[in-house]
Amino acid sequence: MYLEGNSLNTTSISDAAKAVVRRNTEEVQGQGKFDVFEDLFAEDFVDHTTQPGTTPDKAGVRKLYTYMRQAFPDFRAEIHWQPVDGDRVTTYKTYYGTHDGPFLGIAPTHRKIHFESVDVMRVRKGKITDHLGCRKPAVTDATDRGGGGIPPADK
Repeated sequence: MYLEGNSLNTTSISDAAKAVVRRNTEEVQGQGKFDVFEDLFAEDFVDHTTQPGTTPDKAGVRKLYTYMRQAFPDFRAEIHWQPVDGDRVTTYKTYYGTHDGPFLGIAPTHRKIHFESVDVMRVRKGKITDHLGCRKPAVTDATDRGGGGIPPADK
């Protein structure tokens, strides 16, 4: 924890944790900057809700992000809200992309997709150590149905 004078500054810790998760969403997932991925994820990272074809570790999430970038080259997220509780950052976001590559056995449809996601990531010492998220087949539903997905809450 950060000390300012004689008091703990938990706002700084929360802001730092949020910044790490936001960088992952924007730079790694949204821009494919895998050098940043290496900086943000702890070596002992654990994914508590793995996706098909991945493992619950750092290599598994990197594989997932690589699949997503290949299947949806314009993949990006809009973060709607992002509260922090200590070292845990919860992010509610909508992902967008165009299905231009194979994904989980589904041939490219060249359709625009979108889906909502809620994730909790734990950040310790500036690194993402844990992930827990919703596991709905929204991406495959969206690619199969022509981009419908789950509509954003306010749109």
